[in-house]
Amino acid sequence: MTLYTTHQAKTHLSRLLDEAESGGEVVIAKGKRPVVRLIPHSVKSKRPRPTVGESTSKAVKIVETREVQGKVGDTVVYF
Repeated sequence: MTLYTTHQAKTHLSRLLDEAESGGEVVIAKGKRPVVRLIPHSVKSKRPRPTVGESTSKAVKIVETREVQGKVGDTVVYF
């Protein structure tokens, strides 16, 4: 663990980022009190994009069918 002051961190930010990226632990402190720890960001693996026509969701399951009396255009409310 390497401790740097805020002034040193502002002056050498690129070097600190390189050190954190290579696996080192960088701590930035205000005075003698540690405030921030720099660690490398994990890269999320990308999923391949679906091809045209490929289904990406599950099929809809019909639970219940109802016949409703009325005319086309009537409003139907289920409770």
